[in-house]
Amino acid sequence: METTWQKYVLSSLVISCIAVLVGVYAGSSPPPEGATAWAQGNTYMPVKIDKSFEEIKEKDVAEQAEYQERQQNLLERRYDLSDRPSDTMMSAGRKPVQKGVRVKLPDEVDSWQELADMSPEEIKEKDLFPMGFRPLPHPKHTTGGQVFPQNQIDAMERLEGRNLERFDIKFDLPDHLTPEFPPPIFLTSRPDLGDVSQGKVLSLDNYYEIFKGILTPVQMEGLRLLLTPFPQQQFNQTEDRKVNKPSMGVSCLDCHVNGHTNAAFHLNPDTRPQKARFRLDTVSLRGMYNQQIHGSKRSLRSVEDFTEFEQRTAYFDGDHVIAAKKGVNLPDRASQVAMMAQMQNLFDFPPAPKLDPATGKLDPDKATEMEMLGQKVFFEHGNCSSCHPPPTYTDDKMHDLRLERFYEAEEISDQLNIADGPIKSFTLRGIKDSPPYHHDGRLMTLEDTVEFFNLVLELDLSEREKTALVHFMRCL
Repeated sequence: METTWQKYVLSSLVISCIAVLVGVYAGSSPPPEGATAWAQGNTYMPVKIDKSFEEIKEKDVAEQAEYQERQQNLLERRYDLSDRPSDTMMSAGRKPVQKGVRVKLPDEVDSWQELADMSPEEIKEKDLFPMGFRPLPHPKHTTGGQVFPQNQIDAMERLEGRNLERFDIKFDLPDHLTPEFPPPIFLTSRPDLGDVSQGKVLSLDNYYEIFKGILTPVQMEGLRLLLTPFPQQQFNQTEDRKVNKPSMGVSCLDCHVNGHTNAAFHLNPDTRPQKARFRLDTVSLRGMYNQQIHGSKRSLRSVEDFTEFEQRTAYFDGDHVIAAKKGVNLPDRASQVAMMAQMQNLFDFPPAPKLDPATGKLDPDKATEMEMLGQKVFFEHGNCSSCHPPPTYTDDKMHDLRLERFYEAEEISDQLNIADGPIKSFTLRGIKDSPPYHHDGRLMTLEDTVEFFNLVLELDLSEREKTALVHFMRCL
């Protein structure tokens, strides 16, 4: 009878053979001018790379400025990127929530009301759907991969001597349009402690010191694993990596920093071909204990599934063959996955002092007139609660907004702007802490989000109702 070790060796050999065969059929050359056969329509990525690291890096570095300029021009055409802070602070009080509609209207339209008065068919026929409402491309879509904001890069360099900076592309959004850094940490097990982060970014360098006496041994081990870097498509040892030195990889909490998000992004792993994949904004891990499905499109049915398969899918573009080549981490379901999941289930939503603990709705004695009006719009005319019911403000289902009603598919910055299809409805609890919004981060502010849904769901909200809705969501 085979031992567990023999089964593991046999499985590894099988995967290695598949990788070699796929390398033969998928093509052996790296991308010419950033585009490849698999980017045009194949399922698998090329396994065998014929060029040296130095050759690939030289080309990537030479092209970086061109890609950065292209993405900056796209963002400036679509959005007002200025720093316009509101009087509302994020949960730790380290950063103000940005205000105002940032998506730019088409030149042919004078107001949001004028646009909202048109039918989807008319908007599509006249090509008037705002570009800021269209899918947001990755700055280097043909390559994709995880891209980290500078504050996370600096923190990991300082704390662990680990480099998360890519030489082929950089983070593209201004800092004021991203979450506060570092984000606070609230635990379901110790709500009496409030923010337990001590204002620090969690890392292997400090997690034990911060959580000693707060976490159980199982939870502590789960946290250690969430902070341990493992190889990823662009951060590894191979010739086509996108960092200067061979890399240990990235950790779960490099994107989900402190159990929340820093707006790091990559591409969704579950779509082909490459140009049809969409940018994926990192979602917060807060409140996972009360959610039933995970992943924008994958509909993973448990935190354990999410934990186990993330390092096979999101880390490696949904290609298990490439994962085998570059050193995928396969955590043990019965022990490591369970401990990681336990730790993720501890990350709680930030306090919402104006919400009634029983209903999850506003306490009238604590809320302002505009906040109460916003709640009324949310539950009535705006119909927001049909997908985002209290107390967690998500229905744990996937919904298709059918945005193809408003625009023709076209290729923009190497991304094919096709229909999104069904997307998970994310929780709105603590939403003020999580800009940018929508699954790909195409909406910079809560005001953008309100205008977006007012248009695509044909809600016909007044200006006062839209303003009130923003006030209400800041209370969540």
